[in-house]
Amino acid sequence: MIGIYAGSFDPPTNGHLWIIGQGARLFTKFYVAIGQNSQKTYCFTLDERLEMLEELCVRFDNIEVVHFENKFLVKFAESIGANYMLRGIRNERDYTYERGMRYVNGNMTDAIQTLFMMSPRHLVEVSSSLVKGLVGSDDWEQVLREYVPDTVYYNMLKKYGGIDLSRARKTALEKI
Repeated sequence: MIGIYAGSFDPPTNGHLWIIGQGARLFTKFYVAIGQNSQKTYCFTLDERLEMLEELCVRFDNIEVVHFENKFLVKFAESIGANYMLRGIRNERDYTYERGMRYVNGNMTDAIQTLFMMSPRHLVEVSSSLVKGLVGSDDWEQVLREYVPDTVYYNMLKKYGGIDLSRARKTALEKI
């Protein structure tokens, strides 16, 4: 079974990492795909997001990090031979959106099934938007640690804190 989990991952969060871990256990081959939309503005470049996800996924033997641009996820999934698309559900709004997308995708092909995975309670509020919204507030660096993996934390400190954390980041990578 081949699965795919896609998102903008701008930046990757602990919620993303939880879904990635679940996918790695469910599928023999699992793609983590960054969807790139040329009409959207990102905080991290595609290369930065690829690098962070590759660092986060290095411990999984069956994961490949890829990207696609200006293409429907279901069509990209079809092109790489995926049988399933894994989608995370945090709340009712996510469910309503993802249910609609499942029906649209089903109209394009019935060869790929969508699987919904409910986030655990402690990750329900975690999103890339929330994480980006923390930056700049008092003590944002301390609050941020709760919502992102170490490699993302250090990348965000480097980008938004204006400090060189290459040594601290190396230490964090040694933990992976």
